[in-house]
Amino acid sequence: MLLFKKIAFSLVCALLGGVFIFSAYTKLYPIEPFEYTFVDLGIGNWQLAPFIARLLIAFEFLIGVLLILNIALKRFTYKLGIIALLVFCVYLILQLIISGNKGNCGCFGTTIYMSPLKALLKNILMLALFVVLYIFHTGFRYGRFSKYIVIAIVLISIALPFILNPVQLYYSEAYLNKPESNYKLELDTLYNNAYLNTPPKELNKGKYIISFMSLTCPHCRIAAKKIHIMKEKNPSIPFYFVLNGENDKLKTFFDDTHTENIGHCMLKGSHFIYLGGVSLPTILLVNNSVVEHQVDYITLDQLEIEKWLTKK
Repeated sequence: MLLFKKIAFSLVCALLGGVFIFSAYTKLYPIEPFEYTFVDLGIGNWQLAPFIARLLIAFEFLIGVLLILNIALKRFTYKLGIIALLVFCVYLILQLIISGNKGNCGCFGTTIYMSPLKALLKNILMLALFVVLYIFHTGFRYGRFSKYIVIAIVLISIALPFILNPVQLYYSEAYLNKPESNYKLELDTLYNNAYLNTPPKELNKGKYIISFMSLTCPHCRIAAKKIHIMKEKNPSIPFYFVLNGENDKLKTFFDDTHTENIGHCMLKGSHFIYLGGVSLPTILLVNNSVVEHQVDYITLDQLEIEKWLTKK
């Protein structure tokens, strides 16, 4: 009977560990939405966030491996797991208060979409399992090798996210120094064929960042989330969305990206492809209806955008 309980609790421990590892891995690809979270929370800037994100992923991976190995459980593994879950719960509660129960919480990256409330309930269940395990399960003994095993796991955990998905230190290289595109964006196509909202005539005067996005494109959603944070940090940045897709997908898109406050219209079929192309998202820096630069969501940089807007 004692052996059966030991095996049962060991399996529960390993199951919790598997959830932590799966959570860490799914945040790695793509990692950008997880990085943006720390900028949004004000914990780090655009340059620091990639390092914070990978260190937190390393922390999750560390807890997961320690749980699967059933090592040093009461000494610190249980405590680390409980602290991590409590921090996640606080974040989810704040998300529910500020934004409501909409969008993807990001607990499992973009692999499994989970609302903040569902994620909170999941974490509460995991906390309850941790309490039961803390009372009844001490784990395995590795003798004098325990110390060295833990050190090795810590070092591997820290290094792994940086190896699997390295930080691109220069991905935001100043694209304003690159040759200008200088081609006219045929905005008449947009004015004559857009629907849902009428595009403002001001788009052909002055500087705008016009983004062509599909409502179902995962990369477009990543771009929209980044733009949402940039708009929060600097509301004066003139973003405009040209969206493609079915009307019933709009709510899901806005719930996930929180960009309903950014000016937008819908454009379908060949007209959308004519202006935005097929490789989405297409983000254009437009000056008096002339495209000066085209960037992707990785190279979209708030500081560089602000420099471009003030450039004569």
